[in-house]
Amino acid sequence: GRRVIDGDVGALNALRDKLREIAERKKELLKEGGFPDDYLEPVYECSDCKDTGYIEGNKCHCLKQAITGYLYAQSNIENVLKKENFDTLTYDVYDDTELPLMRNIIEGCKAYVRDFDTTYENLLFYGDVGVGKTFLTNCIAGELLKQGHSVIYFTAFQLFDTLAKYAFRQQEVNEDIGRVHEDIFDCDLLIIDDLGTEMTNSFVLSQLFLIINERDNRMKPTIISTNLSIEDISERYSERTFSRIYGKYRMIKPAIRDLRIKLKRASSRK
Repeated sequence: GRRVIDGDVGALNALRDKLREIAERKKELLKEGGFPDDYLEPVYECSDCKDTGYIEGNKCHCLKQAITGYLYAQSNIENVLKKENFDTLTYDVYDDTELPLMRNIIEGCKAYVRDFDTTYENLLFYGDVGVGKTFLTNCIAGELLKQGHSVIYFTAFQLFDTLAKYAFRQQEVNEDIGRVHEDIFDCDLLIIDDLGTEMTNSFVLSQLFLIINERDNRMKPTIISTNLSIEDISERYSERTFSRIYGKYRMIKPAIRDLRIKLKRASSRK
């Protein structure tokens, strides 16, 4: 043993030979017992980080997904995704004039999921209340979560409330909020729902630009849904924020009648 520590080449080679013999003997014993060669090797749920949660000091995708899953469970969005997904989506709610547009939009959403790993793209769903904007973002979120991506969903109110706690009420900041603040900028997909329902002030304006700009710099996709028109967005938010959204987002407008009203009427006829 001392010779190995001192760097004796002969002793090192002898040790390697001994270890090879032990490894071969182990294989023989496993085979005799009817077990595969790798039977005693650890089995990891995540082969990338070997269940440590980190790769070279950075969060592994499995840890990000676990955190996201916890956040979704806490916000009750997990139950929503069970009801609002591509499997429950039906074209029956659209009339003949709406169907071509909505078929195109829905196929575009499915393509967005398919190409997510290879194509960087941000989406802005805008238009009237009740036309299915949130439903479509939930469809995308659910599929990407199934694929192991980290997806974080916030209503605009929740997002800016979380950011305000982090910035101004440090005594209320726990480990979860600190982690969420970090992941807002670094998760695979950030969804901001109902932009425009928050109380707009200088803090909100600066934080919205920071999120949009920083995530764009990192090439991390963002999906925004809003009941505001393009003109409303231009007037309500800063010029540089509007410029980023207008130039960096694919704009999608489901120009149809209120689905909630149509579904309610259909239900009342039964």
